[in-house]
Amino acid sequence: QVQLVESGGGLVQAGGFLKLSCASTGIIFSMYDVSWYRQAPGRQRELVASFSSGGNTHYADSVKGRFTISRDNARNTLYLQMNNLKPEDTAVYYCKASWMRHDYRGQGTQVTVSS
Repeated sequence: QVQLVESGGGLVQAGGFLKLSCASTGIIFSMYDVSWYRQAPGRQRELVASFSSGGNTHYADSVKGRFTISRDNARNTLYLQMNNLKPEDTAVYYCKASWMRHDYRGQGTQVTVSS
């Protein structure tokens, strides 16, 4: 059974930092393109950052220079280091793993940034 489990969310003041983790089981993690999405109340889900199986990374303009995506294929885990957090970063953050026609997503972790 495939599982993606996010952790590391919480409440932080503006300017603070958090590191999210997404632990995967049931997939050959290294084969998958992985990504972080977020969804704030009343807003559409948006791509935050992605990390392809080939090593390419991509960031939304809103997080460039503040967030860093990384992956540890040996630990089957995806990370998102979030620095200089802003209130507009408040959202539920989800990880996603994609390969061919297989897509899996975790349940999400709440990030709340107070001003």
